[in-house]
Amino acid sequence: MSDPGLSSIWVYLSASPLLGLTATLVAYSLAYGLYIRANSNPMLNPVVTAVAALIGFLLLTGIPYEAYFEGGQFVHFLLGPATVALAVPLYQQLSQLKRLWLPVLVAVVMAVLVGALSAIGIAALLGATALTQISLAPKSVTAPVAMGISEQLGGLPSLTAVLVVATGILGAVLGTWLFSLLRIRDDSVKGIAMGVTAHGIGTARAFQVSPRMGAFSGLAMALSALFSAALLPGLLGWLRL
Repeated sequence: MSDPGLSSIWVYLSASPLLGLTATLVAYSLAYGLYIRANSNPMLNPVVTAVAALIGFLLLTGIPYEAYFEGGQFVHFLLGPATVALAVPLYQQLSQLKRLWLPVLVAVVMAVLVGALSAIGIAALLGATALTQISLAPKSVTAPVAMGISEQLGGLPSLTAVLVVATGILGAVLGTWLFSLLRIRDDSVKGIAMGVTAHGIGTARAFQVSPRMGAFSGLAMALSALFSAALLPGLLGWLRL
């Protein structure tokens, strides 16, 4: 940087927690702008592109993740309030939720069981160790809960966290395409499917489609975490893992 003013700003930011916060907000703002310009193309999901941009930025500047997270943790803190705020759209869809509560419960329970069994089964067929299979089981649950479940069951929470993020990104990118392919048009059905498979990242994508889809996705995400914590220990015990 030849400009003394810009150099001074960079030195200040690189030594300050503001770096992580600023980088996160700028990366997501640019990614979201690109997403809108591309007519909401799911391949340009702003979460995916923002994460890729931040990784590239940290690699190019040589800034360690720990230094970045000193500022990024302020955004991380907002994850809790944002999750609680999902109660607002849920309340707005309360009449629909009352009418569909039984199908929703059955769908979420079946999705938790089928999702875990399919992940474990495919991993076993590919020769994965029991430790990896256990870490895979809660991959469709929101990260904090998934890591807790994985640790309780004897898995690797760090591996589970990576799998959770990968699952959410794939669900957010491919979910809407799959709904179109299967000709699924009901936003409540799409929301349940998105929330129970792609958790928070999928729910963010669902809200971009419609408030109704986002509300049902948020409900499915919460119920999926609840039923996963209750059912997965028994399921893995039955599978003798």
